[in-house]
Amino acid sequence: MSGAKAGDAARRGRNGRAGSELAPDDPAALRSVAIVGPMAAGKTTLVEELLVAAGAIPRAGSVAAGTTVTDHDPDARRQQRSVAPAVASLVHRDVKINLVDTPGCPDFLAEVRAGLRAADAVLFVVGTADAADGVAAPTSALLAECRRAGLPAMLVLSRLDHARADEAAALATCREVAAGSGEVLVPVTRTERGPDGTVTVHPLLSGDDPTAEDPEELDPSGCRRELVETLIEQSEDEALLESWIGGEPVALDALRTDLATAVARRSLIPVAGVCAPTGAGLDALLDLVVDAVPPPTAHQPLPAHAPDGAGHAPVDPDPDGPLVAEVVHTGTDAQGSRVSLVRVFSGRLRPDTALTSCSDPLRVPAPRDGEDPAGAEAVRGSETVRVNRVYAPLGATLREVPWCVAGDLCALTRLGSVATGDTLCAAEDPVGLDGWELPEALLPVAVTAADRSAQDAMARGLARLAATETTLRVERNEDTHQIVLWCTGEAHADVVLARLRASGASVEVTDVAVPERETVAGSATGLGRHVKQSGGHGQFAVCRIEIEPLPRGSGVEFVDKIVGGVIPRAYIPGVEKGVRAQLESGVTPGRPVVDVRVTLVDGKAHSVDSSDQAFQTAGSLAIKEAVASAGTVVMERLYEVEVEVDDGQLGAVLGDLASRHGRVVGTEPGESGHTRVRAEVPEQALLRYAVDLRALTSGTASFTRRFSRYEPVASG
Repeated sequence: MSGAKAGDAARRGRNGRAGSELAPDDPAALRSVAIVGPMAAGKTTLVEELLVAAGAIPRAGSVAAGTTVTDHDPDARRQQRSVAPAVASLVHRDVKINLVDTPGCPDFLAEVRAGLRAADAVLFVVGTADAADGVAAPTSALLAECRRAGLPAMLVLSRLDHARADEAAALATCREVAAGSGEVLVPVTRTERGPDGTVTVHPLLSGDDPTAEDPEELDPSGCRRELVETLIEQSEDEALLESWIGGEPVALDALRTDLATAVARRSLIPVAGVCAPTGAGLDALLDLVVDAVPPPTAHQPLPAHAPDGAGHAPVDPDPDGPLVAEVVHTGTDAQGSRVSLVRVFSGRLRPDTALTSCSDPLRVPAPRDGEDPAGAEAVRGSETVRVNRVYAPLGATLREVPWCVAGDLCALTRLGSVATGDTLCAAEDPVGLDGWELPEALLPVAVTAADRSAQDAMARGLARLAATETTLRVERNEDTHQIVLWCTGEAHADVVLARLRASGASVEVTDVAVPERETVAGSATGLGRHVKQSGGHGQFAVCRIEIEPLPRGSGVEFVDKIVGGVIPRAYIPGVEKGVRAQLESGVTPGRPVVDVRVTLVDGKAHSVDSSDQAFQTAGSLAIKEAVASAGTVVMERLYEVEVEVDDGQLGAVLGDLASRHGRVVGTEPGESGHTRVRAEVPEQALLRYAVDLRALTSGTASFTRRFSRYEPVASG
């Protein structure tokens, strides 16, 4: 973070004007919007130009040059795309607008959800040049996320100056995607192109008489009249409808009020065109945000729980209520210190305040497939933290402010172990907000330290990553002895590895090993003979065992059938220990033998040279011989997979599952033209399924996996 910039802003804040703009006392003077949209739609560029238009920054940066405000993360600059939510604030018409720039890459869906959690509305950005480039699928997936968050939305058609810009086609695509949702998409701006290609954007809710027919040369499409008619249809004001039917003029203020009401009800999505590089439409868009986005006080109460997980009353968006805030994202500054992005939902957050931090018990990940992931946090409960200073973020620049009121966003530093999803509240009324759902990381990446000296650095780097990467899972696999990083996709894996190496850890990526088991193909006997005589106390142990297969999932059963004392009772536990140890390590290295019954039937002992250790060795030798005689069957891990897929792509998904030796066990209709497919698939075929399924379905399908059992390896 820039210390000089933060200090200058803090001094201005104490002098009054900057502090009042960046820290309004009335939530009615606040608007927080998440900038959401597919990749390359121009979201970051739009944010940059909006900041310039409002005078928040002197000039716009470039994504390609890595100089934008919100793509301040080194990995965002390297990939030339957003990889985490970033906040930049501006003031327009005495209203503070928090712009939350979110990634468009599907790998960073968790960051999109964090941005939606921080906002009161969505600016959904779609490039007008992308209508023919398969933008419908990612647009559909992201719109579904916005609906799930329950936020009002506005559609921004960007890149109007592009050579292939087709505003009508882009709007038609979005209307097709939104079909059936009950949302009406209606333009609130009109685009005009001059002979020289110059783009001009006209707001439609302006002028003296919005009900009059516009001259053909001013509005040849009649879109202004369409907007007015749509607003009157959406209006709950019967008098307004009667005035319209009677041909009387309708006041612009009434139409703007109806627009805001329809947006808040999520029955209408206003559509605005912008050309960010030329500034066309930016002022109209800022006016739309101020006029149509509901203030934070209109936010729905949030479900909450007590620190112990018990019930608690919902949290109302009350600026005079008890303090309740939530950490929606955790990042790092240039020095590697943690910076927490916080949304205040109730009360006022002030500097030099002691608060209680409550972790959400629902956010603690369960062990994967019965194994212990090293990255999983324990339930931390409540702890006391101190807020020293409160900052208004402008990307990486932190500007000190005197407070942060309900509905506003701020940045906090030095919060100790406080993590994303934790609630900050007053000590006298501890409460935790119910967390939002995180996408499951389903792409495994195996890493190893480049040498022995790098192991400690890797462990420290992974611990730091676990604190900031909410979807990263770190697993130390007990079967393969690998460290596996579970990521959400290749772009996420690239960021994780880059940050791990930047922390000083020298790591290499290796192939992910899939655990396998063996069982015996039939029954057999084995003789273990361990006899050594070397001039002193010798070793003598002989045992004969029988081995036979058991049903799947039975484990290992040891049966003692020694009669006549041929093996003293004191040595039989030694035989069992040797048998079980050899089965666990495997006759074939790395493949434990399971689902077998081992019966001890005969043996010999010596009164002087026999020992427990000698019979352990004899039991191990007997198992090796018996397994070799019986023959083995290699067993692989089988997973229950559930795929949620669009009906139009069902055939492609079913064919792909068949190519992976998957067995479909059922299908059932899902929501909104989707089908849920249940199948059993070998783990080896799932290693890159997160990437392959996304490519197969343009990112619209999702899946979950759950370990089922071990099955014989499929042939072919």
